[in-house]
Amino acid sequence: MSLLATRKEKFLWWGITPVTARRITNFKANRRGYWSLWIFATLFVLSLFAELIANDRPIIVWYDGGLYLSSINRYAEKTFGGEFETEADYTDPFVQKKIRERGWMVWPLIPYRYDTQVIGLPKPSPTAPSDGNWLGTDDQARDITARIIYGFRLSVLFGLILTSLSTVIGVFMGAVQGYFGGWTDLSLQRFIEIWESVPILYLLIILSAIIEPNFWWLLIILLLFSWMSLVGVVRAEFLRARNFDYVRAARALGASNATIMFKHLLPNAMVATLTFMPFVLSSSIVALTSLDFLGYGLPPGSPSLGELLKQGRSNIEAPWLGITAFVVLAILLSLLVFIGEAVRDAFDPRKSIAAAAPPPEENSDSALTKPALRGASVQ
Repeated sequence: MSLLATRKEKFLWWGITPVTARRITNFKANRRGYWSLWIFATLFVLSLFAELIANDRPIIVWYDGGLYLSSINRYAEKTFGGEFETEADYTDPFVQKKIRERGWMVWPLIPYRYDTQVIGLPKPSPTAPSDGNWLGTDDQARDITARIIYGFRLSVLFGLILTSLSTVIGVFMGAVQGYFGGWTDLSLQRFIEIWESVPILYLLIILSAIIEPNFWWLLIILLLFSWMSLVGVVRAEFLRARNFDYVRAARALGASNATIMFKHLLPNAMVATLTFMPFVLSSSIVALTSLDFLGYGLPPGSPSLGELLKQGRSNIEAPWLGITAFVVLAILLSLLVFIGEAVRDAFDPRKSIAAAAPPPEENSDSALTKPALRGASVQ
């Protein structure tokens, strides 16, 4: 047995198969997609700690020998020598003076939350970018930089949850259609065609007149329709592979339908599914942004890129509103598209075969044999 056959590939601390190793190599070969993944991951991880980056409360407070995590917990004003039992307002000069008398505070880089109204602006809002507000303020005197950070996190989390749930449902429905075929496939196809014809925008308009949409309501409503985008891909893969020899062998050995579907067929079908997931994620983010722009999305005051675009349309005299939202959204979607292209190249079997093929060079046996043959011919 050769050393190449016994060598085990590893990614970080996980053992991976040679096929997976080739796919990772192909993904890294696409430099644009590889660095887009790092940039997107870095921005998303930073946005998860938005309360430590943009907040109107200190990160930590040291007062009278005690440490208080004011960015996470809420403390009464009397805790810091005040007079009221209500939550301390750390922007109040009186509270700041009391804390400085017996301790100190560490403030975030941006001293505003997404819903904090900036006080003391030189002119009525919206105001242009300045040293205190790097991207300016919106029409309600809220810091745009803080709203961008929180809005980025909200959009990506919404897209990730919607993409994950819709992928599970879409893969399951496509697997059932493709594996069983016949009347099962025909019935579900007719159901999907009818369900796709339901106008989702009109449905949202009707529901918004009855209830106030929120994060979870929008997630459920969009999930009712977004799962259909992956059904066709999975169904085609199962239709193609259900009569392969290894499936017949598993069926002959007595394997159940569920075992064949999800243990043998699904890994092959997921190759095509994974290439679509970055594009499904980008479409989910665009759907939320579009609904917020039209006014049928998240509740008023929520940090949203679509709501900022809407403000840019309503305040033509403040171009930084629309430009900021457009640039952030364009960068976010571009990163996801580049990642999707790299994932598609990584799972392309032609590129995997090309990457796996050894370079056309002479091996050690041929290098030893040819001089011997030449010597034999001379003799």
